[in-house]
Amino acid sequence: MIDLTVIWAGIIGFAIVAYVVMDGFDLGIGILFPWIKVGPERDTAMNSIAPVWDGNETWLVLGGGGLLAAFPLAYAIILPALYAPLMAMLLGLVLRGVAFEFRWRDPAHRSIWDLAFHAGSLIATFAQGVTLGALLQGITIKGRAYAGGWWEWLSPFSLLTGAGLVIGYALLGSCWLIWKTEGPLQKHAFGRARLLGILLLLAIAMVSLATLTLEAQYYTRWLSLPGIIATAQVPLASLIVSVLFFRSLKLGHEAQPFLYALSLFGLCIVGLGISIWPNVIPARVSIWEAAAPYRSQLFMLIGAGVMVPVILAYTGWAYWVFRGKVGTEGYH
Repeated sequence: MIDLTVIWAGIIGFAIVAYVVMDGFDLGIGILFPWIKVGPERDTAMNSIAPVWDGNETWLVLGGGGLLAAFPLAYAIILPALYAPLMAMLLGLVLRGVAFEFRWRDPAHRSIWDLAFHAGSLIATFAQGVTLGALLQGITIKGRAYAGGWWEWLSPFSLLTGAGLVIGYALLGSCWLIWKTEGPLQKHAFGRARLLGILLLLAIAMVSLATLTLEAQYYTRWLSLPGIIATAQVPLASLIVSVLFFRSLKLGHEAQPFLYALSLFGLCIVGLGISIWPNVIPARVSIWEAAAPYRSQLFMLIGAGVMVPVILAYTGWAYWVFRGKVGTEGYH
């Protein structure tokens, strides 16, 4: 019998990766907004994400909906444990969505909507990072239910992961602007990318070292023999990609910095997978313990098998159509 639980874990993992890849850079542009010059430069930055930003969040819906449908026990435990950061994330996404639309329709108050767009992007990103940190540090479970307090998610580690994700998304936003814009805005984006690249590497190092102290499972996975021979390739690959990233900035490449930044995120996700697999709640609940019945997974898989390729097709088409450089009036 095919293990549908593993397949569904892969689908949800793919949805999370797709969300980070596709929504990370437009959240990053919102985070950078106060440092983008008011006027044509801000308009150009907004135009660079206008055709794709709302469709990017499709993957967040797929990930959350898939978790509820395929792993209901995990959903029932994670939601009450992380109500506060998850609600903050959703409210931040709503705020930035409203601000995105109204900054064009209400030019008399554009400065207010620009501030709201920045605040919504910052809140949503920070909340996502805090959620990840809270999951990694562990959730208190008794029987099959959450047994911790309201503030269990809040810790120095979760705040660190929140700050790290803000830096990471801001880097993706800078690299996107390098790729998609020209002139002064692109020049400023190069400078920000260099600084943010350094800060991101520091954040990755701090989060990685702190993670090893959270659970014995993490330490064993990364530093015990013979597994360390395989796991050591992740930091080695991260070092190589980092060198290539800064080299591409120095040479003035346009697309490569964005691709290398995405590669760093990809390696971080690989590291996360090494730490927690095969658990859906790290060190607490495995994917098989949390899984829905086989027939339910099979029924949902038929729908996902149709819809995911459709989503990929129209997303790819949108990015292809708007593949060029962008100015204040849109793509050209």
